[in-house]
Amino acid sequence: MTSVGTRQEAPTGTAPVRISGAVWTALALVYVVWGSTYLGIRIAVESMPSLLSGATRFLLAGALLLAVLAWRLGPAALRVSGRQLAATGLVGVLLLVGGNGLVVIAEGSVPSGLTALLVAVVPIWVVVLKASVGERPGWARLLGVLLGLVGLVVLSLPGITGKVSLGGVLLIMAASLSWAVGSFVGTRLPRPANALVASAYQMLIGGFGCLLVALARGEQHQLHLSAITTRSWLALAYLVVVGSLVGFTAYAWLLQNAPLGLVATYAYVNPVVAVFLGWLVLAERLSAAELVGGAIVVAAVCVVVSTERRARS
Repeated sequence: MTSVGTRQEAPTGTAPVRISGAVWTALALVYVVWGSTYLGIRIAVESMPSLLSGATRFLLAGALLLAVLAWRLGPAALRVSGRQLAATGLVGVLLLVGGNGLVVIAEGSVPSGLTALLVAVVPIWVVVLKASVGERPGWARLLGVLLGLVGLVVLSLPGITGKVSLGGVLLIMAASLSWAVGSFVGTRLPRPANALVASAYQMLIGGFGCLLVALARGEQHQLHLSAITTRSWLALAYLVVVGSLVGFTAYAWLLQNAPLGLVATYAYVNPVVAVFLGWLVLAERLSAAELVGGAIVVAAVCVVVSTERRARS
């Protein structure tokens, strides 16, 4: 799949470039689709083994995306070097096994809205990782990091008090850190030139990784096809087609056609969408501490993303 249009960053010192309707449409898709995946995961794991559902999602989505790319661009477009494949595989494992895989396990005991709020700190971990290799974050971003850590502490209170599983909360924190590490190292490793080809290989390798971990956990013994509900099957189908294929495609297109600072706003819109859908569909309720902690985290991510946007302008 080829990119449409050109990157819409305005040159320094010139008037901002008008953002097209296609960009806003793609951004709305990322807002809603990625925000809704937390609800989809929560419903899927109601009657499916956790990592087996994740493995199925990514293996199917990766295979479908590769097939579409081969049809649109030709088989030659799928060729990558050994170094590129290894780097892509590492990023896929960090994002989809360590990141999404731990989230899928945790959502068996943690509400989807709270999960999304905990995951929202990924941009904050990225700032910490950048600082670890010598990049000075500046006072504004440092304030955002400290504010985000305070929000994490507040969001952890339900686990500490026993309202939700503390183990689940800690798993989600580990997942957000793994996703941040994958995002961080992914920009420093050799990657396929086509972002969608890279995404397809990441999903395939990440899916195999989830499968291996699921088998090691013995999830195959918990798999009873007759016990899987229709709503769980529908949730899995939604995650494959809409969550992975549509979401990844829209995000990859945005990276090539929209200002990075605008694209990054998904990090604080997704949790709001997830909390709303969890309340609307599953009647999830957030405590006062969770609402306060979530507001702190979203505010912190706003600070980090806005300072990152100014730094790149």
